Amino acid sequence: MHFQHSTDIWRDFPELVAGVLVVDHISTQATVATQVTELSAAAGRRLATASEAEFPEVQAWRRAFSRMGLKPTQYRCASESLLRRYRKQGSLPGLHPLVDLCNAASMGSAIPVAAFDLHRINGNLEVRRAGGDESYLTFSGQTEHPDIGEVIFADDDRQAHARRWTNRQSGASAVGDATTTALIVTEAMHDTAVIDVLALQADLVDALEASGARTLATVILSQPTPRFAIEPTPPPTG
Repeated sequence: MHFQHSTDIWRDFPELVAGVLVVDHISTQATVATQVTELSAAAGRRLATASEAEFPEVQAWRRAFSRMGLKPTQYRCASESLLRRYRKQGSLPGLHPLVDLCNAASMGSAIPVAAFDLHRINGNLEVRRAGGDESYLTFSGQTEHPDIGEVIFADDDRQAHARRWTNRQSGASAVGDATTTALIVTEAMHDTAVIDVLALQADLVDALEASGARTLATVILSQPTPRFAIEPTPPPTG
């Protein structure tokens, strides 16, 4: 299978920097508490000096959402939503070691991080504009259909694995207890995006490998090289 952003996404958002990680040996027994604490503390230090809306990483996504015809204060990128919640509540609930780590890394970098269960994606995965007939499964089990032209993560079966780009992931490929292999996508558009996405990827790799996971691939996508081929891995048994 492969992962890519469509040609028109690169045309309309040439400043995009997309990092891709593929990891396996994911386990619910992984210990990531130290890394989560450190990354959350980094987010807290930034929030002590400015609100998340002032971060350049978030401001770049707000501009992108406006260009997509979305009201940025109604639909927020994932990192802004996490930072906003963390600022108000002081912590985030634990869900799954990989999810907790990605959420903390997203807050610490202010960059959206999406983690997908690779075995719950059918065929290829593309970030593209919706045709309107795709299906999106909410975490509560309801089915929605993205608006025509909305930016989504779509597979070959026309399942939408994220809506409004970096706004909301789907329950269809959410990381859970049975997840063994994950696709992790980080996306940024601010001025220092290349440096920051590389640093974010390095932090994730270090934390994941320290927790017992194995990195299968890491790459930065760009307009000249928009596609990444993912080698198939056997699905979990049992």
